[in-house]
Amino acid sequence: MAWIILVVAGVFEVCWAIGLKYTEGFTRLWPTIGTLLSMIISVLLLGIAMKSLPVGTAYAVWVGVGAAGTVLLGILLFGEPFNAARLVSVSLIIAGIVGLKLATPA
Repeated sequence: MAWIILVVAGVFEVCWAIGLKYTEGFTRLWPTIGTLLSMIISVLLLGIAMKSLPVGTAYAVWVGVGAAGTVLLGILLFGEPFNAARLVSVSLIIAGIVGLKLATPA
């Protein structure tokens, strides 16, 4: 269950990272509120997952899910560059997440 909570925490990290773009420097009320709520939920869920997962693993997976998801949504939502180097790099992040899952008892 901790792994599911951790992945959901990572999804909320993606939400707040993408949300930052929509806040326009925290000048738009509703995107700012959504972004701040996503930040809080993300960190709370990370803390819950860390009750039973090693801190290094949990943090690395949280950041990895957030980074990979943010890159992919940046490509889809904002027209950020999509090329082989970026695709390989995101794939390596995902491979690292899978590796940590396989190497971590729980």
